[in-house]
Amino acid sequence: MIGYFILLHRFPEQFKRMFRAIYAPGNSYVIHVDKSSGPELAADIAEFLKPYQGVAIIESQKALWGGYSLVEAELRGMAKLLTMNSSWSHYINLSGQDFPLKSQAYIADFLRAHPHRQYIRVLDQRAIRPDTLNRVSHMFIEARGRMYRTRLPRAFLKGATPFIGTQWKAVTRGFCEFAVHHPSADRFKSFYRRSFIPDEAFFQTLMMNSGAQGEVMNDDLRTIDWIPDGEIKLRPRTFVAADALRLTLSPDLFARKFNEEEDAAIFDLLEAHLKTPAANLYVEEPKLRPQDRTLEPA
Repeated sequence: MIGYFILLHRFPEQFKRMFRAIYAPGNSYVIHVDKSSGPELAADIAEFLKPYQGVAIIESQKALWGGYSLVEAELRGMAKLLTMNSSWSHYINLSGQDFPLKSQAYIADFLRAHPHRQYIRVLDQRAIRPDTLNRVSHMFIEARGRMYRTRLPRAFLKGATPFIGTQWKAVTRGFCEFAVHHPSADRFKSFYRRSFIPDEAFFQTLMMNSGAQGEVMNDDLRTIDWIPDGEIKLRPRTFVAADALRLTLSPDLFARKFNEEEDAAIFDLLEAHLKTPAANLYVEEPKLRPQDRTLEPA
C-alpha cells in the first residue's frame, strides 16, 4: 500500500481527475490546500473528497516557493500519514498538476519488487551543483509571503555534506518515520529553515548523511522537461496532447506538469492509457537511463 501526499493550490477540476486516477482502496491520501488559494477552493476539494476512504486534509498554511514552508507542509503530511494507517510501505508526493503514467496496481507491484529503494534525485551539491551553494551558504528568511536574503554568511552543518535534487520522491515508510521523528533530523530541520529552496535539498541531505536508509536511486520516477525560468531556476514545461506518445512510452510512474486551461485533451489520452496492459502489468524494472545511478548514504 502507498501513502500519498498532495500539494494543491489551483485547478480543482484537474486535481479531481488526477485524484481519481491515483485512488485505490487501501492506500492513504493526505491533501494540503495552500491557504492562499482561498476558502472556496478548499471547500470544493473537501466536498469532493467526502466519499473517499483513507483521505485526510491537513490544516491549510501558505506554502511559498523557495521557502521552508514547503518542507514543513510535507513533514506534516508525512506525520499525518504515519498516524492514519500502519499498512502503507512507501510514500509518494505529488502536486495538483501531476498525473500518473501507470496504474495503481503497476505502481504497487513496482514498489513491492524494490522494497528498500529510495527513489529521489540526489546530487552532491559541492561537486556537481556548486552554482547553487548560495542557497545554503547564506541565511534566508521567509516572511510576509516572500523570501528575504540576509547576506549573512554561515558554515554548513558540521560533519555533513550538502545534497540537492528535486522536490519529488517515492521513499520508504522507514525514511518518513526517520524524517518526522528521529532526533538526529532536528539539526537539519533547523539549518534548512533558513535556506533557499530547501524542498529540493532538505530530504536529500538528511537521507545521504544519515546512513542505513537503504539503496538510494538517483531517480524520482517522474517525466519532466526542465526549461529555463529566469536566471536562478528551471521550471517544468507544460505537457500537451502532442506529448502523448512520449508519455505513454515512458518508464516513469508520473509526469509533470499539466495545465487544463492550456490543453485538456492530454488528460483524455492518459486516462485511456491507464486502462491498457502496458500501464497495468509490471513485468520488469524499467531500464535505467544514462543519468541514473545507485547511491549509498554516508
